[in-house]
Amino acid sequence: MAPASGGGRRARAGAPRFSLRLWAPWRYAYLRTAASREKPACIFCLHKLDRAARRRKLIVYQDELTLVMLNRYPYNNGHVMLAPRRHVATPDLLTRRERSAVAELMSESIKRLRRALRPAGFNLGANLGRAAGAGFADHMHWHIVPRWEGDTNFMPVLASTRVLSQHLENSYAQLEPVFRGIGDSLL
Repeated sequence: MAPASGGGRRARAGAPRFSLRLWAPWRYAYLRTAASREKPACIFCLHKLDRAARRRKLIVYQDELTLVMLNRYPYNNGHVMLAPRRHVATPDLLTRRERSAVAELMSESIKRLRRALRPAGFNLGANLGRAAGAGFADHMHWHIVPRWEGDTNFMPVLASTRVLSQHLENSYAQLEPVFRGIGDSLL
């Protein structure tokens, strides 16, 4: 990136004389809905979808109780979200069968992501409620985020910006076949 003006000299200690631009036009759709007072439709409440619709919605796996989809606004390459199909806000509202299905799918998803992407580790978590940071607080879901040594560099620290090295369409093309047939591996 080139500076907007000046040769990179600083106007005062620690403050650049210019601002940098990082183009991320795909974020506009998210920002429009995030600022809206209108509640967006739940991204996890889906009926049986054909292959083209699953691709548009970035769903790599679905069965009668659960689904796995790529996060449209990922923290890292391969960031998936796992959710029960039933619209519930917290784990205590799941049936024993749903909890079991989610746990098995989570374990198998990590195994398949590890094999396909070879990350050094994972972040795994759920945000329960709007105050905890949930974007869809009424429908609980877990985030599985592959991590690599060095995937956090100066960009998030200095510019509050994440740099992703793979486009979502490429991630989907890579991971959809990896998740195909996952149902056969579940209890």
